[in-house]
Amino acid sequence: MSAKRHYLRWLAFLTLIVVIAGLQNLQQTWGQEEEKAAAGADAEGAAGAPAEGGGVEGAKAPQRKSAFVWFIQSSGLIGFFILCLSIYFVATVIRLFMELRKGELLPKEELAICDQYVAERNYQALYDFTSKSPSLYSRLVTAGIAALNGGDLAEAREVMDRHGEVATVDMERQVAPLAVLGTLGPMIGLVGTLKGMITSFAAIAMYDTQLRASQVAGGISEALLLTFEGVALSVPAIYFFSFFRNRVAVYSAEALLASDELVRRVVQQAKSKSSTPPIPTAART
Repeated sequence: MSAKRHYLRWLAFLTLIVVIAGLQNLQQTWGQEEEKAAAGADAEGAAGAPAEGGGVEGAKAPQRKSAFVWFIQSSGLIGFFILCLSIYFVATVIRLFMELRKGELLPKEELAICDQYVAERNYQALYDFTSKSPSLYSRLVTAGIAALNGGDLAEAREVMDRHGEVATVDMERQVAPLAVLGTLGPMIGLVGTLKGMITSFAAIAMYDTQLRASQVAGGISEALLLTFEGVALSVPAIYFFSFFRNRVAVYSAEALLASDELVRRVVQQAKSKSSTPPIPTAART
């Protein structure tokens, strides 16, 4: 539950930053456009005065769009969808960095406490402690101790292996959305590419001799921009998918080895004292 809360907080925070930055840039752009329009009107009026007296026609100054307005207009709804996916991607990466840490899966403090309980031969306290901890290491130790039926270490290891596989699959399921984003990004960019090229060629086919360069360039720029946005989302998504998947494999293997070592020590110490290792009360039920 705490991980979901952190995820929602980061997602809301990133969304707020994007919205505020967009509003500020849009406000600045509107102010610049108004100043340019006013300056253009003054220049046109000043150029029109000598045209009436001297017969020289004043040339209209070309108006230039700002980069932000051009970016928003060219991206359109497809670009907005890619932006939403990018926000989700950043929030997912932050959540995975918080959850898939070695300190969360294999805490050093828990290792020290468990070693202390084993050294004291206090197996009941060891089981009670690990059963209350949500870390992967404690869950594996709990499953292994609960499976110690008559000191059968092989059965306990088999149970820990199954629990480790389930936990690994669950962690890989959390990483899987990055692979989906890595595959989906270029496909969405391709849709934008097709839409932009269709717009450009439709302008050529419909307007013929009255064609303006801005009509063709607008569609081409839309196609290239959306392709760039899709690839820009896909490349880091694929990288972080491989990064977190390798992290899951390494940390799950380390947790399994550490838990197996602890349970093996429990069995050895118990057998050196009695014929069979004692099973904690909660594990018998």
